[in-house]
Formats: sequence, C-alpha cells, structure tokens
Amino acid sequence: MRIDAVEVIVTSPGRNFVTVRIITDSGIVGLGDATVNGRELAVVSYLEDHVGPILRGRDASRIEEIWHYLYRGAYWRRGPVTMAAISAIDMALWDIKAKVADMPLYQLLGGRVREGALAYAHAFGTSTEELIAAIQAKLDDGFQAVRIQSAVPGLDGVYGVPHGKSKDNNGAVEDYEPAHRSAKPIEETWNSAAYLRHVPTVFAAVREHFGFDLPLLHDAHHRLTPNEAAILGRSLEPYDLFWLEDVTPVEQQHNLRRVRSMTTTPLAIGEVFNSIHDCYHLVTEQLIDYLRVPPTHGGGITGVRKLMDFAALHQVKSGFHGPTDISPVGMAASVHLDVALHNFGIQEYMQHADVTFEVFSSDVTFANGQLNPGETPGLGVDIDTAAAREFPYEPAYLPVARLQDGTIHDW
Repeated sequence: MRIDAVEVIVTSPGRNFVTVRIITDSGIVGLGDATVNGRELAVVSYLEDHVGPILRGRDASRIEEIWHYLYRGAYWRRGPVTMAAISAIDMALWDIKAKVADMPLYQLLGGRVREGALAYAHAFGTSTEELIAAIQAKLDDGFQAVRIQSAVPGLDGVYGVPHGKSKDNNGAVEDYEPAHRSAKPIEETWNSAAYLRHVPTVFAAVREHFGFDLPLLHDAHHRLTPNEAAILGRSLEPYDLFWLEDVTPVEQQHNLRRVRSMTTTPLAIGEVFNSIHDCYHLVTEQLIDYLRVPPTHGGGITGVRKLMDFAALHQVKSGFHGPTDISPVGMAASVHLDVALHNFGIQEYMQHADVTFEVFSSDVTFANGQLNPGETPGLGVDIDTAAAREFPYEPAYLPVARLQDGTIHDW
C-alpha cells in the first residue's frame, strides 16, 4: 500500500486548522493535525513544498521508518513547524494502519488500561464571583476537574481571561480562546507582583466555596522568574492544586530545580515542547510531575508514545495540551493515547465550537468527566472537504505581553 497523495487542508470553522489528508493507492485515507496557532501557513508550506513531494510512492505501512526519514533524514531538526508536519504525517499513517486492521487506534497501542480519560475544563472570571459561577457551570456540564484563571486588579488583560468576555444562555462565561482574528497581535499589560498577590486570594475563595475534593489546576503561562515561580508554588500549597502549569520559561531546564526545591505543589509543563531534548533533564531529574506535549506538536503518535514511555521510567505522567487550536483530529489522537498509556495523568479538554463540527466529525465522546475515543477503526475522525472550503483561513494571532513600562514580556 503506497502513498498516492498528501493533501493539506486549511480551514477556519471557528478558528484556523491545518489538516493533512494522506491518500493511499488502495483508497484508504488517513488524517493528521498540523495546526500551529498563529503560524499555520508556515506548516502548510513545509508540508506542501517539502514533505509531501518526498513521501509520494512510499510504503504507508512503514510508520517508524517514515518518522525517522522525516526527522533524522533532514538536516534541520526539531522546532514547532518541522515537528507539527512530522506529527500530522505520523498521525495520518497510524489512522490508515488502524483502518487496515479494522480496529480503533488504541487497540494497536496495546489496548485500554482504563475505561475513560479524566478531563479538565477551563473556567475564568473577571471577578471571584464570576469565576465561582463559571466553575459551577463546568461542574453542571459533567466535568470533575477545573482549571481556574482570574483577572488581576489593575491589569487590562490577563492570560486565561478574555478581553471581550461573553456569556452563554445560562449566564455562565464561555471558554477562552486567546487567538484573535486580526492582522497583528493585540497587546496586554503584565505585572508579576500584582499577580502573585492576587492568585492566592482567588484559590482561598474557591476552596472555601467548593471544598477540597474538586481537583483545581492553574496556568502561570511562562510569565514568572524561577524565584517568583517558587513563591507562587509555596503560596498555593495550602490549596492542594492538582497542578501548577508553565510557571517559568524553560529554555534552560535547570531553572526548574529552583522551583522544585522550594515547593511541593505539583508542576506541569511542556505544551510548547516538541521533542525529548526539550525536557530530558526535567524528566530524568523529576523536576516536573506532568508532561504536556501533545501528539499534534510532539511527533505524532510515534513521537509522543516514545516520550511518555521514557517519562514513565521517572514517574512523570501525561497531561496533553488540549485547547481549541488542537483540531478534532489531534484531540482524537490524544484520547486514543490517554486510554492506552499506563502513566496517563489528565487530559485538557476545551470543547470546540459547534461550527467546527460542520467540517469535522468525531467519535470522541465526553461523559461523567471522562473522554472516550470510540470504537470506529482508525482515529474515528473525518473531514468534509467541501464544507472545509466554506471556511477560508483568516489571520489570527496570540497576544503579546508588555510590562507596564512598555517592555516586552513572556506571553
């Protein structure tokens, strides 16, 4: 069975997605997710101009070889664009292989080790009262774990809380998507000291209202120095977090040693990683508890399975990135891994807009706080190519953060 064509579909039903569609000479088709938020067209060019042409005619069943052909065979390695392209090709080839086997993908990964994957929702508010209402709405929707983000007094925009907030018909705040459709990124103002003072008061109020049985998560979004991250971790210890995410930039992995030595709050990181080299020391030194690299950006099923098997040796669990800029294809890949990985931790789950499912159909289901991949052979996802053409690409960018004196800061 040979690769006959590699198609790249760019569509924007609610947000921009890049989907790879591999067509074999036997007529079996596989899908992969190559979306990189705010840099989508860079991946499109990499796939259309470089990857697709060298794959045509190759044996579609040789997934491991093709992975190394694209990674080791290229002079330029790693990075989000390269790895998103490899991820999508790998995902599509696994989709094909599982369809040939007439099995859902997770069966080819060794089968289930759990009945469903615990998922967490996003809740946010511009006030503590609004946040508490948003948390309750997520619990009413069936979630059993919630990430909470709150506005900070004096700042005009904070990660995790939208600028123009909207509410659903029940008055609950809707999920947050930070990518804004515009020709240039919007800009937000940041003040770490104000944030560090405010966040513990938010957790105190939430724990007082909901008690300690509800797993709570929080994302600092790479904005703190190692020392500030340690201060935050210690200040949140009384509130028993499931995890504290992305506390500091980790281009220098040893920075997490300072944080780890100062707090027992569990740490999660890795949504911007795309290979083992980005997190080798974090894993081997057990500087983190949860690894966030998703199949869409970490080398597909092949790359992430290798990474998580390595992490398991060091008691590090999965917590795959799952925002709405991971397409239904990428989300399905994550959920198939979730039910098959022994060292699964939790799955981020931001529900796509209804319009997204005018283009994509998916067998992934959510009930009683858990995700399930379904029993359809392959990934269990399809794309309506005619509908996809009705939603053309629109430029959209994540914000830029500045300090109050105008200095560019980490976003």
